[in-house]
Amino acid sequence: MSSRPDSRAKRVRLSPGERREQLITLGARMLRERALDDISIGEIAEQAGISRGLLFHYFPTKQDFHLAIIQHANAELLERTSPDPTLALFDMLRDSVERYIDYVTENRTSYLALLRGPASASPELVALVDATRMALVDRIIAEAPIPAEDPDRPRLGLAVRGWIAFVEETTLTWLREEPITRESLVDMLVASLPALALNADLAAALRQ
Repeated sequence: MSSRPDSRAKRVRLSPGERREQLITLGARMLRERALDDISIGEIAEQAGISRGLLFHYFPTKQDFHLAIIQHANAELLERTSPDPTLALFDMLRDSVERYIDYVTENRTSYLALLRGPASASPELVALVDATRMALVDRIIAEAPIPAEDPDRPRLGLAVRGWIAFVEETTLTWLREEPITRESLVDMLVASLPALALNADLAAALRQ
């Protein structure tokens, strides 16, 4: 879907909360096709049917607007990859990884730019991305068949954090070059978790 402004956009009276959500949604839609720094405030305002100046009534600075867009995109990523509790652990992991690959493929430009472009140097954006990574780590640990009091949990948490980094780096390379099929990529990412975690209980639970 093109993010070009609709010249027929008309001013619609919305509550402050509704207007803010509309602007964030429009920005997130544009983010699918452009890097964060390339999002046009003028185009967003035109699509919303408001003045450019009014947008800054809801977001004091362009940076604030960008942060709100990334928060929205991160929440969408977590929602899109939410584990399916009806599946066995192996199938749950594979299903979530497949949906992760689908999501980043649909948002290829923004994903590459956010993790490796100029925006990746922003401390505020780095904090948001890191919070999303930790949410993914916590999600995996919560599903792992490891008791909360198990002394191996801290080491496992560190290993899962490393796995998230491996997934990101491998996926970034795959998006740029696609040297293997999507199915082969998913197979590799799923198989690498128990290999990195080095936990017998988790490895046993992840066997097909």
